[in-house]
Amino acid sequence: MKALFIGGTGTISTDVVALAQQRGWEITLLNRGSKKVPEGTRSIIADINDEEAVAKAIANENYDVVAQFIGYTAEDVQRDIRLFRNKTKQYIFISSASAYQKPLADYRITESTPLSNPYWQYSRNKIEAEEVLMSAYRADGFPVTIVRPSHTYNGTKPPVCVHGSKGNWQILKRILDGKPVIIPGDGTSLWTLTHSKDFAKGYVGLMANPHAIGNAFHITTDESMTWNQIYQTIADALGKPLNALHIPSDFLARHGENYDFKGELLGDKASTVVFDNSKIKRLVPDFVCNISMADGLRQAVQFMLAHPETQTPDLEFDSWCDRIADSMRVADEAFLKNSR
Repeated sequence: MKALFIGGTGTISTDVVALAQQRGWEITLLNRGSKKVPEGTRSIIADINDEEAVAKAIANENYDVVAQFIGYTAEDVQRDIRLFRNKTKQYIFISSASAYQKPLADYRITESTPLSNPYWQYSRNKIEAEEVLMSAYRADGFPVTIVRPSHTYNGTKPPVCVHGSKGNWQILKRILDGKPVIIPGDGTSLWTLTHSKDFAKGYVGLMANPHAIGNAFHITTDESMTWNQIYQTIADALGKPLNALHIPSDFLARHGENYDFKGELLGDKASTVVFDNSKIKRLVPDFVCNISMADGLRQAVQFMLAHPETQTPDLEFDSWCDRIADSMRVADEAFLKNSR
């Protein structure tokens, strides 16, 4: 069985490629060649946005699966439909669970939960791409499968709720230094973190699965933790107390300055998410998540501590956190003064 992965070297796709290879798939990666490709894979060096060059590169190729990991817009998938319409038996598009409307009408998210996100353009772009693909499936039989990951990580950095443009290390540094760490809301909303090795089992199980054609699936763990629990687990792994500072999500969104907290918080992370994974489990009976959220967080913390090259300072974000903390302190002092 042959698969073409567009991308294939990212947080999610690396473990998908590895598992597919273990299960006997012949994998070709199409990307710009900026990262080393996994051993045993073929490589096509091309920019997927250069449609003419890609068409020439795959002129004599046919695939059982084309896996699109770096498509974001309706224009991206329209191009892919032109490129792969007669080249593959299945086209798998990575969408996003942030496309589900929030707040939810029901606490469980199923694949039938409406798609709507007025806060985040990224999510709206994914929704538009899904609509193009499903229209092509209904009109012409284009063999699409849609996958909606939620917060998926690979164990090299512990997932957090808000961070700066340089990654997650500054959150760990603030915990190590005893500084206030911002947790949106009161920290009691539930969140789901899925390890990429577990995600890969669901994804590979959908490859060349005839029941997956024309369908959408989210692939997540069944487990949930509150944000308070997530941050406390990180602090415990660091051996430090957690100085939690709870800030309303809409306040963070208004004063995020250079950070898109309106989209990431109000459009996604500020809401409780609990996923019903019945659909993926019906098609992929061996889909079981074996890496607990707590274990995954602890392993990710230890990885960052053991790899100094991942410890990228983010002084701009650190300063922003300090200013938010000072603003809340001033507000508290003013309220107490006016209450006397």
